[in-house]
Amino acid sequence: MARKESDSSSFSMGNTAQEQALPYVPDCYVVPSSSADDRTADIPVIDMGGLRLQDASQRANVVRQIGNASRQLGFFQVVNHGISEAVMEAALEAAADFFKLPAGEKAKFMSNDVFKPVRYGSSIKDGEDKVQFWRVFLKHYANPLAQWIHSWPQNPPHYRERVGEYSKEVKRVALEIAESITESLGLDPTSPSCQLAHRLDGGMQTMAVNCYPPCPSPELALGLPPHSDYSCITVVLQSTPGLEILDPRDGTWKTAPDTRGALQVHVGDHVEVLSNGTYKSVVHRAALNSRKTRISIASLHSLGMDEKMAVAKELVGGDEGKERYRESSFRDFLDSLSKNDIGTQGYKSFIDTLRIEEK
Repeated sequence: MARKESDSSSFSMGNTAQEQALPYVPDCYVVPSSSADDRTADIPVIDMGGLRLQDASQRANVVRQIGNASRQLGFFQVVNHGISEAVMEAALEAAADFFKLPAGEKAKFMSNDVFKPVRYGSSIKDGEDKVQFWRVFLKHYANPLAQWIHSWPQNPPHYRERVGEYSKEVKRVALEIAESITESLGLDPTSPSCQLAHRLDGGMQTMAVNCYPPCPSPELALGLPPHSDYSCITVVLQSTPGLEILDPRDGTWKTAPDTRGALQVHVGDHVEVLSNGTYKSVVHRAALNSRKTRISIASLHSLGMDEKMAVAKELVGGDEGKERYRESSFRDFLDSLSKNDIGTQGYKSFIDTLRIEEK
């Protein structure tokens, strides 16, 4: 479909191209070379059931698989994670129902302030960033759940119950994965700085609930630009495929496979820092389609707002060399996000700002 000239200021919150269901893609949404090569990524599918068995060898095998996937790809899928299909489907349905609400109901949560604990928006910073993205989202904090759930939307009436239940369950999964990551790195589990699961248990959990409406020319635009997550671990539930990863093995974009009942797990920037670069945060993006709406719920798990993540001391010195990353916090990331336009060419990612250049 032919596109029309428009700058991002033409599309304020509540009046974006995707919310209006425009039959064309405005210029400010066009992303150069956004299409992938239509290949599905070869992704490890890890059965988490072995982590809960008494058999030490089976647990060690799962931990090894998680370590290998974190080292080679920064991304994997998990099955037998313990979250029922009914809970996952109910959360996706509640999310979809929120985005179907009248504009005035959603407008109660509209904000470009990235520090707000609950906010609705439709790009990164609506009407401000030069490049806009074809999505709408609701983000809210979820840990501790009792502290935040009453600030979540009251409509639809089942939203808090269903998404709250999923939030509790996915946190448990994330903590199990975090414990396995620490173990796979060979870190001392008694060292306070290396008790990743414990630190995440008292840290931040941000639920990013995303809606990607049908796009008239999906090859021209993106739902989200290429980026890695600031978090330690991100766990993603999606209604249909659309998540794409930059495969470090050959440098090409590939679609994450649609594995029934699986959750997608991203290694985040702060695990890359903790591991001193042994594990890599995965670069990914959200692709679009012209046929149906895609819903995803990303649960991002990080340390407390002002708690710093640093390289594990056990991984520095000797053959491992020097620290390769500066320490940083969740607040540092939000500061960076508020000051930068991540969709523009030349943008320096958050993890790039943390890397210490070799002298």
